[in-house]
Order: sequence, then C-alpha cells, then structure tokens
Amino acid sequence: MAKATTENTAAATGQCLCGAVQFEIGVPARWAWHDHSGATRRAHGAAYATYVGSWRSRFRVTKGQAKITRFEDKATRTTRGFCSHCGTPILYERAHSPQMINIPRALFSSRTGREPRYHIAIAELQDWTYLGEPLVPLKGYPGVVWERPAKKKRRQVIRGQRTGYPAPDDPDE
Repeated sequence: MAKATTENTAAATGQCLCGAVQFEIGVPARWAWHDHSGATRRAHGAAYATYVGSWRSRFRVTKGQAKITRFEDKATRTTRGFCSHCGTPILYERAHSPQMINIPRALFSSRTGREPRYHIAIAELQDWTYLGEPLVPLKGYPGVVWERPAKKKRRQVIRGQRTGYPAPDDPDE
C-alpha cells in the first residue's frame, strides 16, 4: 500500500478511535484544508472535515493495515478507508491525485507541520455551520457555551411617528 517514511524524516503519528489502526506521515505534511462537500459531511457525520495531505511515499500504516476497510465511489473516483472495528474515517484518496493520501487532521496526536488554510467545496457550506459567532457560558452547565440569539428590535410608535417599525397594536401594519 504505502512506503515507509524515511528514517531521517520527523513523523506525525495518528490513530483511529479504538487504536486498532495506527499510522504516521513524514512532516511537514504537503498541505491541509477544510472539506465542506456533502460526501465528506456524510462520511464524517460533521459540518466539515479537516484533512492533511501527504505524499503517499511519506505515509505508513504502523498497525492494523488489515483493519482498514474501503468504500469506493465510482461516480467521483474517490476511495475512503475506515477502521473496520470502530468506523473512524482513516483515508481519503482521489484517482486524479494518486501520489497523495489524505488523512483527517483530528486523528493526529501531534502537529503535522501545516495549518489548514484552504476550503474545498465552500459553496456547499451549510447554514447551520458554526462560523465563529461569539459564545458565552451556559449558566448551570460547566463546559457548555452557547450563542445568544440576536435581540429583537422593539416596534413602537412615539408621539404618532413611526420609529422604523410599527407598534404591535398599529392597525396599518
């Protein structure tokens, strides 16, 4: 499948949820990005996935090669590999880029040498995706934060003139 990383190269290690599959890549990774596509959203069960791309020659499965099961999407010419034990997405491969292998960033326990600076399929970004809105602690629930809803502007009439919004009891509106 993949060649071992060279002994002179520093490596970033990662694993699936259950630890049955473990791997490493030579660092720095080639690149990193956020994938907002529908296929990735469904494969990960998340708003988007962040991937790290590595040259195939710098990627190595160190444990559990036989535990990786694959799903090939013939329409998109992509293959996704998952841990057959816990279901963690491990690999994402594209036919048009056979020299690269893409691994979910969240599986690495250390730095990979690249920050995700690219967005793929941004047009497929969902309206329910968190985009960095201010969050505040939720009283009574330690460790939970939430986004306060925007305050509604009150409609009112002052001295017979509208202030931009009709009063709740204004029959004209």
